[in-house]
Amino acid sequence: MGMTLAEKILAAHCGRESVRPGELISARVDFVMANDVTAPLAIQEFRKLGVDRLFDPRRVAFIPSHFIPNKDIQSAQNAKFMREFALEQGAVYYEQGRAGVDHVLLPDDGWVLPGDVVVGADSHTCTYGALGCFATGMGSTDIACAMATGDIWMRVPATIKVVYNGRPARWVGGKDIILHTIGDIGVDGALYCALEFHGEALRHIGMEGRFTISNMAIEAGGKAGLMAPDETTLAYVRERAKRDWRVYEPDPGAEYREAREYDVSNLEPMVALPSSPANAVPLSKAPRVNIDQVFIGSCTNGRLADLRLAAEVIRDRKVHENVRCIVVPASHEVYLQALREGLLETFAEAGCAVSTTTCGPCLGGYMGILAEGERCVSTSNRNFPGRMGHVRSEVYLANPAVAAASAVAGRLAGPEEVVK
Repeated sequence: MGMTLAEKILAAHCGRESVRPGELISARVDFVMANDVTAPLAIQEFRKLGVDRLFDPRRVAFIPSHFIPNKDIQSAQNAKFMREFALEQGAVYYEQGRAGVDHVLLPDDGWVLPGDVVVGADSHTCTYGALGCFATGMGSTDIACAMATGDIWMRVPATIKVVYNGRPARWVGGKDIILHTIGDIGVDGALYCALEFHGEALRHIGMEGRFTISNMAIEAGGKAGLMAPDETTLAYVRERAKRDWRVYEPDPGAEYREAREYDVSNLEPMVALPSSPANAVPLSKAPRVNIDQVFIGSCTNGRLADLRLAAEVIRDRKVHENVRCIVVPASHEVYLQALREGLLETFAEAGCAVSTTTCGPCLGGYMGILAEGERCVSTSNRNFPGRMGHVRSEVYLANPAVAAASAVAGRLAGPEEVVK
């Protein structure tokens, strides 16, 4: 019996010919990551194990990303604790001014690669599955064990096959496709499953959009979100990889828990209404509510292609006088390139607040916390109650073009309403 992409990667990492869903396995990991929120606890647990050294310092990364630059004394203490441990161990570490959102920085810098098993102390670690690796989030205690031994245990997930047919229309990208999917299957529709994405539509989506699709597998309850590498993937990887990698593909006779198929050629930009990513509706059916804030950034839509798209909408226009628009490039490299291309100037001239890289606004950490009753159109990946601030604030998830158009209009709006 054939295996899915997740099963083939996991089998290879536990030294077996095959694995089946439901089996408990111990697997080698290729890369481990933690950030300034989750690393301190993982390091404390690592110390309790009585282990002196990481299993391989060049395969463990500590990324300051969530409360960086430090927003208060506690975040400064956490960052200092993580930094000192990383330097002591010789682990992969980026100081502020060179760092970025963890899930953008690691693939862009070639640390995570096709065929890998990657674990991270962050739920959106599944982002890297767009490269054709098995990547999943774990708690800090499990990450501490992975840091010490280079091994993890897990139950092999069943796989759901998702096929996207057709060519996405203008203004429709990875965010819209995955919101449409989550709207269909719900936030628990893929509970502890690997989502395996296929279809001709992916050929029309760059790596940025693919990362966004895999990133939000967790919003459907998924354990991982994988795509078999194609030439687009390999072109991205070849110029970045810091070590060898291996490409796996699912077997033709692979057994899936279920299969779903979507025609995305008629898909509109999607909006997830408060307060669940599963409340996804086409933009044309979304209420044109007035808004207070727009956030363009995060590990879903803070990449260069996202900033280019938002700038295309907002160029030579002004942010509405009643709206604050916060733009956060997802890594220092993205920031630099956006600077060179004039994108940051475009945002600044329009009246946006442009920030150095941080995850802060996405999780209501800082740099954009919402007050009671405020509404935000956000390109991030979650809109649970209180996610970005007050529990009675509202977050509408959307792609960067919709976010930029909304910033100009002062209400939820589509790019075609702004770009005439």
